[in-house]
Amino acid sequence: MKNLEQQGEAARRAARVMMTASTGQKNEALAGMAQALLDGCADILAANREDLEAARQGGMSEAMLDRLALSEKRVQDMAEGIRQVQALPDPVGEIVEGSVRPNGLQVQKVRVPLGVIGMIYEARPNVTSDAAALCLKAGNVVILRGGKEAIRSNTAIVSALSRGLEKAGLPAECVQLVGDTSRESATAMMRMSGVLDVLIPRGGAGLIKSVVENSRVPVIETGVGNCHIFVDETADLKQATDIVFNAKTSRPSVCNAAETLLVHEAIAQQALPQIAARLAEKNVELRGCPRSCEILSQAVPAVESDWQDEFLDYILAVRVVRDLDEALAHIARYSTGHSEAIVTRDYENAMRFTREVDSAAVYVNASTRFTDGGELGLGAEIGISTQKLHARGPMGVLTLTSTKHVILGNGQIR
Repeated sequence: MKNLEQQGEAARRAARVMMTASTGQKNEALAGMAQALLDGCADILAANREDLEAARQGGMSEAMLDRLALSEKRVQDMAEGIRQVQALPDPVGEIVEGSVRPNGLQVQKVRVPLGVIGMIYEARPNVTSDAAALCLKAGNVVILRGGKEAIRSNTAIVSALSRGLEKAGLPAECVQLVGDTSRESATAMMRMSGVLDVLIPRGGAGLIKSVVENSRVPVIETGVGNCHIFVDETADLKQATDIVFNAKTSRPSVCNAAETLLVHEAIAQQALPQIAARLAEKNVELRGCPRSCEILSQAVPAVESDWQDEFLDYILAVRVVRDLDEALAHIARYSTGHSEAIVTRDYENAMRFTREVDSAAVYVNASTRFTDGGELGLGAEIGISTQKLHARGPMGVLTLTSTKHVILGNGQIR
């Protein structure tokens, strides 16, 4: 296996090929990658079983084991995700805007690949195929450094993707996996300025903080998801119960799962028991403010860190608030800027919530679980950006491109 320096050199060479790859070549490669995943499903699942066994022995929680686990259906979904990316318009070469200057110069802003993208991520092996597909569609090369928990799964996935690439005549080095999952390899990637054009971390708060603070390579910061749902006094209680249940329990180990429930005091006595009864179906632990604990005998008193934490588990912080103002103040203080929702039948409150909540995705009467590239029509995503420069929210194909100015003249001088 190549070392990281050799992988970087191979990636730069492959990037020059990708700069001129046609839409047809890229789509053929994506189709081959999707089929290779299906053809290699047995090997991928065998590798994943080894990862899961090692993770169980290491004491990984059930929620995180679900995050790591693959099945035939999940591999099929990964292949389908690649096909959805294949069907997207090719962004490379698009003229974003253009003008003609008074001196006759024709100025065009043209969309181009970023180049070589590095990605450091944890646990979820489906991220490997999503990232590879998105980067390829946007004309990029990607070096992937996953976590140790999924190294066998990721190796099998990248092996399959490489076979699909080569069949289409594109370099296998367009998608590379770093075999070393030590902290040193992550640090080394952060120092690969001149090789990597951008670095994208995706995982827990510690990983993201380390990359943002230490990288010499430009970083697109993906975010921790301390996501909130506010149930307003006018909310439809059945709708609110369904939304909270879905947002918390459909897959608690992901960043768009709800972590905090805020309920208007005027509806709390009626709403909280109903919502809690539904959450009990999944044995969700409730950590409540004093007023929540008065209403719900099963709730345990919340501590300050419960309002800040991304639990990634069957745990939900619950707080009764005086009104929309207090809900907005709580979200402003504790939110990580990922996804927040309001359940309400009051149009003015809904619109105020969308205006004043400063997060990448803001929902009215819908689950936060929709903050996902596939669900929002992007085909897939390489991460959810909670920063405000270049990209924000689910990052699809367009966010993996940059632009350059092309100026056409006929002899103009200055």
